[in-house]
Amino acid sequence: MRKIAFAAAMAGSALVLAGCSDASDDTATPAAEDVAGSDDAAEDVMQDTADSGAVVDANTATAEQLAGTEGVSPELAEAIVSGQPYDNVTALNATLLETLSQEEAAAVLVNVFVPVNLNDASSEEIALIPGMTDRMIHEFEEYRPYADMNQFNREIGKYVDEEEVARFRNYVTL
Repeated sequence: MRKIAFAAAMAGSALVLAGCSDASDDTATPAAEDVAGSDDAAEDVMQDTADSGAVVDANTATAEQLAGTEGVSPELAEAIVSGQPYDNVTALNATLLETLSQEEAAAVLVNVFVPVNLNDASSEEIALIPGMTDRMIHEFEEYRPYADMNQFNREIGKYVDEEEVARFRNYVTL
């Protein structure tokens, strides 16, 4: 638990620094506590997000940006770019699964993602958000339609802390 709290503090600092920089990528932040029902694998995924520092949009990234991302080889980067634009994250995941195992693909999705539209995403798309649990899939869907991201922050913030809401925001859009 101490490691998670420390990682949350470090990620918060990184988020502040990223907000002050000219970087176009969002900075990911880890969860400060377990989401209800999460297992160790989901916690590891959230820690990996903190370690990597950013989530790259698979629809706009170049092969060079992707190849510089943890878990993405130059060959995989080229395959991702050749599939652009992706209709959704399940299409990106299908591309990843052509050459990677399920676990390897999940590890890549921590850092390379197609944002999920909160108002019309399928349960399958939402489930691909790193660290997602069945309970949180239900909560994401329950509050549809979202009028704006402040509503998302408010509603999802009932179930997870501020840092986890910020981490989720790296993977969603309206």
